[in-house]
Amino acid sequence: MKLTLRVWRQKNADADGAMSTYEVDGISPDMSFLEMLDTLNEELILKGEDPVAFDHDCREGICGACSLVINGDAHGPERTTTCQLHMRSFEDGDTIDVEPWRAAAFPVVKDLVVDRSAFDRIIQAGGYITAPTGAAPEAHSTPVPKPDADFAFEHAECIGCGACVAACPNGAAMLFTSAKINHLNVLPQGAPERETRVLDMVAQMDEEGFGGCTLTGECATACPKGIPLMSITGMNKEWLRATRKAGKR
Repeated sequence: MKLTLRVWRQKNADADGAMSTYEVDGISPDMSFLEMLDTLNEELILKGEDPVAFDHDCREGICGACSLVINGDAHGPERTTTCQLHMRSFEDGDTIDVEPWRAAAFPVVKDLVVDRSAFDRIIQAGGYITAPTGAAPEAHSTPVPKPDADFAFEHAECIGCGACVAACPNGAAMLFTSAKINHLNVLPQGAPERETRVLDMVAQMDEEGFGGCTLTGECATACPKGIPLMSITGMNKEWLRATRKAGKR
């Protein structure tokens, strides 16, 4: 395959960025999108040029590090992570635009790399439990109803990639935050912090400068792990419950 790539290049957060055009040839349809970028970078290095900086780690769709907007879609045309997107999703001769996540809370570090530490701070605000540490407890010592366990597992699948923020026209982080709140709040282990967790994490999300949610649904459509839009509704109910309970104290 021969492709034309238009890639966002930006030296640092303070510099102005622009799209640069590159031609790549000999691309196999079985390559992942990141392997295609590796090929581009090998050519740039051989020419003595600066390679394109982009985030990646596991390349197995698990870690959430890869974060590219491809032809206007977070992670590209398939509902998967960028590392699991293969070049067979494109046609020979295609022109592909590659950009970083676009959100005020995700400043560009260099080229396609953005700073997603805002997510870390949201989790630090309440994404934990105060269960005592030590050996693993007996599996049946704390009964969890099957529907609650399934609900928790569904939301725990969130890998924090940020596609929901990149896809949202408002740059909201409600889907990410709701997944991190809901998967703990539904379990008995998360009950002691149930109210403080949702209040603190939502407050931190707002402080980070993410946009407001208008339930357009783009976040759930882009999520590679299929976190449902109803997750946000569940978080809103938890927040109202916690707010009312805090007001009675």
